[in-house]
Amino acid sequence: MGKKMNILMFSGEYDKALAALILANTAKEMNMDVTMFFAFWGLCLVRDPNKMTDEDKTSYEKMFANFTPRGIEYLPLSKMNMGGIGKKMLKSMMNENDTPSLDKFLQGAINKGVNMYGCKLSVEVMGFSKEELLPEVKIITAEEYLKDAIESDMQLFI
Repeated sequence: MGKKMNILMFSGEYDKALAALILANTAKEMNMDVTMFFAFWGLCLVRDPNKMTDEDKTSYEKMFANFTPRGIEYLPLSKMNMGGIGKKMLKSMMNENDTPSLDKFLQGAINKGVNMYGCKLSVEVMGFSKEELLPEVKIITAEEYLKDAIESDMQLFI
């Protein structure tokens, strides 16, 4: 039986997303079954910036949606963001080292078959809709996630 890794992605920060997606891609390359569960700020990683809408949202949900990152490449750094300058520096350093962009790591994880789930309660509280997320993301409950996580050999909270 193969190994299984489960990542609960709570952070909506570029560098933490990069670490999580590097681990997810590497685990898939090692023939591990990988699940990523996106909750609260982590949902910003799997938002489709081309499908955002204000339709059927309350005033608070509209404000919240407009102040959160529109998608994975819009995430700030967790440290040294410096109004976006730090992120530009990091991306430049990644480019110099032939490191793929964050959206390429995400697409790689999708292409490799990483299971992508969005937390139902987080989606509701954040005012997002299923249609605003990437099509590969399935919405599940915390209970469904925990049933998956408890079967994993490795659980990470990022």
